[in-house]
Amino acid sequence: MFEKILPIVLDAMAGAFIDVGAFVGVVLLLFGYINYRRAGAILGGIEKSKGWQPVLGAMLGLIPGCGGSILIMPLFIKGTVTYGAVIATLIATTGDSAFVMIATMPRQFLIISAIIFGLAVVVGTLVDKTPLGARLLTSYQASKQQKKEIARLHKQQGKHTFAPHLGHAEGDEVDIALHHRSAGHQAQGTLAYRLTHQGYIFYLGLLAIGLVLAVLGAAQFDVEAIFPPNFILTVGVVGALLSMVLFVASKKFLAEETHEEAEIKAASLKETIIHAAQETAFVVSWVFVGFLVYELTVLLLGRGDYASGEALIETFLMTTGLVAVLVGGLIGLIPGCGPQIMFVTLYSRGLLPFAALLTNSISQDGDAMFPLLALHKRSAFMASVITTVLALAVGFLVYWLELHTNLGAFFNAALGN
Repeated sequence: MFEKILPIVLDAMAGAFIDVGAFVGVVLLLFGYINYRRAGAILGGIEKSKGWQPVLGAMLGLIPGCGGSILIMPLFIKGTVTYGAVIATLIATTGDSAFVMIATMPRQFLIISAIIFGLAVVVGTLVDKTPLGARLLTSYQASKQQKKEIARLHKQQGKHTFAPHLGHAEGDEVDIALHHRSAGHQAQGTLAYRLTHQGYIFYLGLLAIGLVLAVLGAAQFDVEAIFPPNFILTVGVVGALLSMVLFVASKKFLAEETHEEAEIKAASLKETIIHAAQETAFVVSWVFVGFLVYELTVLLLGRGDYASGEALIETFLMTTGLVAVLVGGLIGLIPGCGPQIMFVTLYSRGLLPFAALLTNSISQDGDAMFPLLALHKRSAFMASVITTVLALAVGFLVYWLELHTNLGAFFNAALGN
């Protein structure tokens, strides 16, 4: 059995790094640069546009990654954005799993983006027509610490400004909750800091090689004939191993980004590049887990016969797709991007129906839920209820339509199935 499992592990590592990680790295650098150039201006525009906040929040949530969504959350408890804007942002957010979709299934990404944007705007606008946001703000005001206590805590814990704050000030309740009480930027001088802030150059160089290999392969070149034997496998395995080293050094296993890091990235191009390397390593590590889970599941179901395992999975999808939709919604409840990346990866391998992917995309909040949880748990709980109930309702409806109407044929044609 070992001689069957080892090639699967090595192929999963190479596939995660070259087929997915190389493209993810490019997209991350692109959107990271856009965030660095425009983050402050975008937030300022949202604060000034009260009537359009759900629309602008949905647009911000659609941006791959969690940086913009993370920065929106504290603005609600500061009273500068509505709760509908928060809900719209969370519905539209697909976090780091968006990078995997762009790299492996761009058509599905575009379809899902169109659906969740419309849902986000409608639901966010409806929420703003209810007293829910005002009640949650009143609840927060009643529970928050007094200004004197906040000032005492800030004096006791010391100044903590690594970069200009966005949407709040040094020493206020947001600063205390999201910077002084949570793990943020890695401490300088530590091994983890040196690995992530020096090793990123070698890692990005290896990603560049992986990108060349991936592009040549996509262009139908005989890559194996161009390079020495096992060159592609070696690059992929070494890249995946280095991804796991950076993944562990970052010490972020479910969530990839904190509020503090989102602010640092908006203020420093170098930190944007370093963080893009770390985030790529995070994505590659979780994609590898997803690939490996799928391959081993197929092998196990087929009792060593891969073809038999795939046939059983196809039968499973035909009979228990509703379970996959439910699982997609429940996994979306988990804060952070790691489990969501693995779920999307399983879809890319044919293990899940489209309705399950859509359900997970609506339900998940990426890393954006962490700052809201730290600031006001009741607001975070209500947001999770709204997004998850909506996700399951839409997911079950789409799954039924896929099975029983012509819309199923339309989806299959649109998705290239």
